Amino acid sequence: MKKLIAIVTLAALLALAALAQGSKTPPKSPSKPTPTETQKTKPAPQKPQTKPTNPDDEVPVSDETVRLGTDLVNLFFSAVDRNNRIISNLQQKDITVLENGQPQQLFTFKRESTLPINIAILMDLSGSQEYTFPKEKAAAGEFLRSVIRPNKDSAAILTFQDDVDLVQGLTSRLPTLQRAFEDIQYSRRFTQGSSRRQATALYDAIYITADEVLAHDEIRSRSADDNITRRAMILLTDGVDNASSRKIEDAIDRAWRAGVVIYAIGIGDRFRFEGIREDVLRRLSEETGGRAYFPQGEDDLLEDFRQIENELRSQYLVAYSPSNANRDGSFRRIEVRIAGRDDVRVVHRRGYYAPLEEVKK
Repeated sequence: MKKLIAIVTLAALLALAALAQGSKTPPKSPSKPTPTETQKTKPAPQKPQTKPTNPDDEVPVSDETVRLGTDLVNLFFSAVDRNNRIISNLQQKDITVLENGQPQQLFTFKRESTLPINIAILMDLSGSQEYTFPKEKAAAGEFLRSVIRPNKDSAAILTFQDDVDLVQGLTSRLPTLQRAFEDIQYSRRFTQGSSRRQATALYDAIYITADEVLAHDEIRSRSADDNITRRAMILLTDGVDNASSRKIEDAIDRAWRAGVVIYAIGIGDRFRFEGIREDVLRRLSEETGGRAYFPQGEDDLLEDFRQIENELRSQYLVAYSPSNANRDGSFRRIEVRIAGRDDVRVVHRRGYYAPLEEVKK
């Protein structure tokens, strides 16, 4: 019995000792987070949100580099031999491009026939065209059916006497263009109070067509293949102007600014050469990079349109960044030379206007 009491007493003493020790232990504080836990709970620093950029914008560039990327001059030209046959085997090493007499470094050189083209057919309705007009309509219609690629190229049709009439705006729909030709009717129009047989405003018609009808988007682009549309105007006229408020220089200047190449087809009364202003039509064409034709009959007219089509499909494209980087709006003369080929004649626009420096607001 004494042994049992001793055991119980010892157990009680041990329990009391444990209870006392527990009351002396301070409350357990929260443990510090481990480095791993800190990385999981700490919010990651936010990167500033930016719009998607193209590869050229990922690395800072200097002003000079920007000019090289944005101020390329794109120049189309054709090369013909003494018999007016297209030369299609030129190489870059054969070409020298000069701007205001200074050689330029070429960034692009290639044959180009696939870029889109906008064409305006501009038809003279003055008295000299009365008997040839039906043949002109037929030849122009056949030309457009052959050259226009649906959903890629576009054409517009205009007529002029003392004023300009838009018969059909730019469209790639050939049936629409054909109906437009069918709707054109020749009619004589006389200027009230004038003794002239009929007023003809050729220069005004060219100016308005280049400025208001053909695409007037900027012809200098980021690269030689980016957003380039070729623009051509085909004139069917005798070249006489007796009613324009503008001069021939104004018409050429507007074509330069719009990047329009003029092809002139000089047609006189009943295809006779008498009365055709050959000098005017040659100047309009040569200054803008086109050519002038003077058919003597219906067969010649069809052949001239075929030559224009062949030239549009056989052009070269060169691009360069001007060594003169000044954005002063000045006119820059361009010359293309072919090394070692005296038999080659190069057809291209005579120059362009440099851009103006943008004024920062």
